[in-house]
This record gives sequence, structure tokens and C-alpha cells, in this order.
Amino acid sequence: MKYFPIDSSLFIANRKNFTAKMKPNSLAVFNSNDIYPISADSTMPFQQHRDIFYLSGVDQEESILVLFPNCPKENHREILFLKETNAHIAIWEGEKLTKEKAFETSGIKTVYWLQDMEKIMFELMTQCDTVYINTNEHYRANVETETREDRFTKWLLAKYPAHSVAKSAPILQRLRSVKNQIEIDLIQQACNITEKGFRRVLNFVKPGVWEYEIEAELMHEFLRNRSKGFAYTPIIASGNNANVLHYIENNKQCKAGDLILFDTAAEYANYASDLSRTIPVSGRYSDRQKAVYNAVLRVKNEATKLLTPGTIWADYHVEVGKIMTSELLGLGLLDKADVQNENPDWPAYKKYFMHGTSHHMGLDTHDYGILTEPMQANMVFTVEPGIYIPDEGFGIRLEDDVVIQPSGEPLNLMKNIPIEAEEIEDLMNA
Repeated sequence: MKYFPIDSSLFIANRKNFTAKMKPNSLAVFNSNDIYPISADSTMPFQQHRDIFYLSGVDQEESILVLFPNCPKENHREILFLKETNAHIAIWEGEKLTKEKAFETSGIKTVYWLQDMEKIMFELMTQCDTVYINTNEHYRANVETETREDRFTKWLLAKYPAHSVAKSAPILQRLRSVKNQIEIDLIQQACNITEKGFRRVLNFVKPGVWEYEIEAELMHEFLRNRSKGFAYTPIIASGNNANVLHYIENNKQCKAGDLILFDTAAEYANYASDLSRTIPVSGRYSDRQKAVYNAVLRVKNEATKLLTPGTIWADYHVEVGKIMTSELLGLGLLDKADVQNENPDWPAYKKYFMHGTSHHMGLDTHDYGILTEPMQANMVFTVEPGIYIPDEGFGIRLEDDVVIQPSGEPLNLMKNIPIEAEEIEDLMNA
């Protein structure tokens, strides 16, 4: 892995918190992701399943974690099953985790090779009453591919149909949404790498560059700072491309007078950052562009103040809508009649700001969190308002990542990344 080793105390604490929520005499199983094929002998780069990483720190394929806190055998209360490594694998694929290295990474003492899994699972299943399976219940999930976790669950429930079944997802949704300080530090590192990339492109952008050239500059900076690359598919949208919310082609030339909307950020150690900035191709905003830019920035700053413990996500978005409505009236994009006659289910401001303002962030860019439950300290959220004006040929989105504090305003993990229009102009014209 490119990233520095993570203190195993993080994963030890995460397992302790998870097992404390399990039913008596129950067992939980977590699988790594597959390496997904493209065609012939080509594969996608491996991405570890975030749940097994969260609970163990293991970052390789063909791995299984079993947690059985009430197991009669003390050494079977935490078990890792790993793909057996040997000299041949080390030559062709690189060294895999040894049992000793797995303990150093995870803090788990009992490590078996994967070939012994079925035999040991039989013993464990005769000793437990309930098995926790790990289904994907994220509110944005829409998965058609059968995962390794899915296949394992099918096998387990077919072989042991008499066991009670419970879900890991509700426990993980709550645990993963509240970050440990080590996790916050890792997200901060991802943000710091993102900052380096953004400052690099401020010196690179000029009329005539291509969106994909900017993407290459960012990737260069991310990789040289121990990131695998982008935390999500990058959006580099010049001119009217910014009005396509998930524009990812990045294949247009940037023209003088246009703006470029960036939604690009680095990962670090599987933790995401999530940044949006909008900069002028020519190094200066027009008066109109700057007026809209500053309106978006004011909405972002006011919205950030609302992210406090006890806040309900849906109520927060209603309040942000009111702030945005006021700014759109000031810009002349809405008038009072638009607001008075608006559909409550699709308020007038949605014509120019149609997406949400904030989402949980962490191991996933859109991280775990139960949206109907109050916000808590140490949750990490994005704040990302935007105004999109196809008729004027530009759109603006600004986004930072913040940590909710026990009291007062959130901590902005991107406070060092330029955002004021004047600072961006100064840097681009230095």
C-alpha cells in the first residue's frame, strides 16, 4: 500500500464497539471485495470492502473476518482468514499478508489460511445461535453485481438454515458515521493532498488547456503524495459542462472567459476527501460570475454553522433552502412571485440548486450514516451548495469537508484550501 501503516488501535477499538452491539451468542462475518474482471486477463484495480477494512485494517483480496465475542474458545473470538502466501505468490503478485503481519496490522492474534475456513466455520456455527450477515443497505446503493459478500451469505444460509439471522448494517451505519480521531487525521491527510493538487492546477490553468490535462495534473500530485488517486470519479467541467451535475467526460477545451467547476479530491488510506471549487479560465471572474460565486460562498458559510449536534439532516436542508432562496432573489434569478407560488415539494430555489447540501463522508465518499437520526460530534459532513445557470453558460459549486464539534461551529478540514474569489485570482495571476 502507498499509505503509511495505520495504528492498529483504531481497528481494535472498532471491533470492540461493534461486538458490544451484537446479540448474545452471535457471530458476525465480513468479506473482502472481489478483484473484478474487465475481459481476457485484465482486472480493475483492487478496492477493499470498507467494512472489513474498518474492522481489521486488512487491505487485500480473499480475506474474511469473523467476530464471535461469546465463543467458548477464547482464541476464536476474533479470527482472520487470509489467502495463503508463499514464495511463488510473492514473485508473481508481490508479498501478501503473513500471519505475523496480519496481527501487526489488525491486532487479531488468530489467523488461519482461507483453505481452513469451512472446517473452522462448522465448529463456530455449532456454538452460536445467531449469525450477522453484512448486506449493503446504504441509502444510495444500487448494486447489480453479485459481490463476494453476497456469495458467502448464500453459502452460509444454505448450509446453516436453522440459525437466526441478524444484520450488521444498522450497527455499522451508526458506528462508522462517528469518527475516531485517527480517522479524522486520515481524512485530514486526504484533504491536505487535495490541497496540493488544487494549488498545482491554479498555476496550470489558462485558456486553451483541456479538461483532461487538468485531470492529469491532479493525478500526478495525488500519486506523488501517497494517494491511490481520486476518491471518486473526477468532475472537471468548463463552461456549460458545469450544469451537468455528474459530468465526468473531462474532454473539452477550456475557453477564455469561462469558469471551470472542479469536483475532485484525493483518497488516502481508503479514506475520502471531497472538494468542489470553481475557478476562472482566464484568471479573473467577471462581475456577474463573482456575484454568483460570492452568493454560493455565503450559502456555504451559513450552512456550515447549522451543522451542530442534534441537527436533523432533513430540517437542515430546509433551512439551507431558505438561505439559498434569499441569495437567488438578490441575484435576480428568482422574484417574490416565484417564491409565493412555489410547489412545497419542489421549492423555487431548486431550479438553480437541485441537489443536497451535505452528506456523510469517511471511508466512502458518501459514507454511512442514518439520516433520520440527529447529528453527533465527530461526524464528518460535506457542505456543497451550488448555483447552476445554463442560460448564462456557467455553474458554480463550492464544497468543504467539516467535522461536527461538541459545541460551536464545525472544524473545517479544508480551511487551508483557497476559496475566496480574490485569493484564487491572486494565485492564478501571481
